[in-house]
Amino acid sequence: MEPIIETKGLTIAFGGHVAVNQVSVQIPKNLFTSVIGPNGAGKTTFFNLLSGQLAPTEGTVFYKGKDITNKSPTERTRLGIGRSFQITNVFPNLTVLENVRLAIQSRENVRYQIFKHVKQYPAFEDEAMEILEKVLLESRAHALAVSLSHGEKRKLEIAMLLALDTEVLLLDEPTAGMSLEEVPAILEVIRNIKQQGNRTIVLIEHKMDMVLGLSDQVMVLYHGELLAQGKPEEIMENETVQSAYIGGNTDGKHTTETGTS
Repeated sequence: MEPIIETKGLTIAFGGHVAVNQVSVQIPKNLFTSVIGPNGAGKTTFFNLLSGQLAPTEGTVFYKGKDITNKSPTERTRLGIGRSFQITNVFPNLTVLENVRLAIQSRENVRYQIFKHVKQYPAFEDEAMEILEKVLLESRAHALAVSLSHGEKRKLEIAMLLALDTEVLLLDEPTAGMSLEEVPAILEVIRNIKQQGNRTIVLIEHKMDMVLGLSDQVMVLYHGELLAQGKPEEIMENETVQSAYIGGNTDGKHTTETGTS
């Protein structure tokens, strides 16, 4: 299977500290890849290199076979690589529906007119409602974004990525900071997107049960290097991974880890 994203020798150093070191990976199209590793392994830094938030010291990032190493985050989003915190056009005092509609307008290069009523964009409104249904926010369509719970805001972020028609979703700990009651809903949203089969999802997550339940493949980073890559069951049985990260626990009960990535 042709990779949608590929990195070759991807490296970034901050002074004398090498945060990501010669990482060469292939991320298959329309599959679910999780990136795991202990605190400080370089996971979020790796995401920042994929999304363009950081420029590598050396190495190359390819998207659909084309070199995008020097592309900005905005350019990568337009190409089809989306990351939730890249979305800056969230208006807390507009409704959930209007926020998603604005993302659709941005995709279609239609300028926002603050005094133009939503009903004058019927096609955009219909599409926005369809997207809100996919992320289980249709009942909150007319609520102000500022009134959403933390979990609902994460669902809105995902909705806006879908509205931008991104092919790759980079999700950095989507359940972080959520109450236990909110976690099942965001898992259902992510699972539904996966089941549609038309998007590539790359996830950073510390909850191992979530990783094992959703992933087609797992990448393990350790001290900035790629320690292992394979199917979830292969990773859980990998003795090197067990000693470096999982601590020998392969029963799926190791579900949480806190700290920096």
